[in-house]
Amino acid sequence: MIIDVLTCFPEMINPVISESMVKRAQEKGLVTIRVHDLREFSADKHRKTDDYPFGGGDGMVMTPQPLYDGIRTLLQQAPNGVRSRVLFPTPDGVVFKQEQAEELSQEEHLIFVCGHYKGIDQRIRNLLITDEISIGDYVLTGGEISSIVIMDAIIRLIPGVLSEIKSALSDSFSDPLLDCPWYTRPEIFEGEKVPDVLLSGHHANIEAWRKEERINKTKERRPDMWKAYQDKGDDKNG
Repeated sequence: MIIDVLTCFPEMINPVISESMVKRAQEKGLVTIRVHDLREFSADKHRKTDDYPFGGGDGMVMTPQPLYDGIRTLLQQAPNGVRSRVLFPTPDGVVFKQEQAEELSQEEHLIFVCGHYKGIDQRIRNLLITDEISIGDYVLTGGEISSIVIMDAIIRLIPGVLSEIKSALSDSFSDPLLDCPWYTRPEIFEGEKVPDVLLSGHHANIEAWRKEERINKTKERRPDMWKAYQDKGDDKNG
């Protein structure tokens, strides 16, 4: 997979993609991440990328020319025959979920467009953006952090990135229930003991305990997910 990131602030992206799982994925050749400074595409002599909004109002809007030229350049650089998807993280986008991460992990070329200020000129959204994505009902300073969140969720699902892909596939949101509690050594820590069932060696009882914990957590924390789980007929416990 090739991931291009178009941003006014490359140094917000570079440190993150140079660490941990994302770094290893690049070293293995499973993903190539290229970060591009949007200012390099500006035709303005001062490399300006924003201007006042038509119709008045507070704040600034990112101008269309640098974005258009930047996105078009990255689309033209995509390998022949490869479909490119242009992702714009924005609070008014479709809420990002695990299903979308799984879908996007199958793609060969993704372009992230990082907005700032009041956003980007609507004409760029109309002409070039294929996916408008929100990571939640709140507003951040810019699209860099959102892009990192989405990239991380996608990259970890690419085959070969994680040493144990089954772990990723069993995470919360990979199926209709939240994840259960997990424990490791030592058996007792600060007076808190690991539940006896996990030490029993009885795999059927362990799985039943984990299922019950997942159900209870989902009921308590995400009643919307629990209702969807029941509506699908997945609830075996009534």
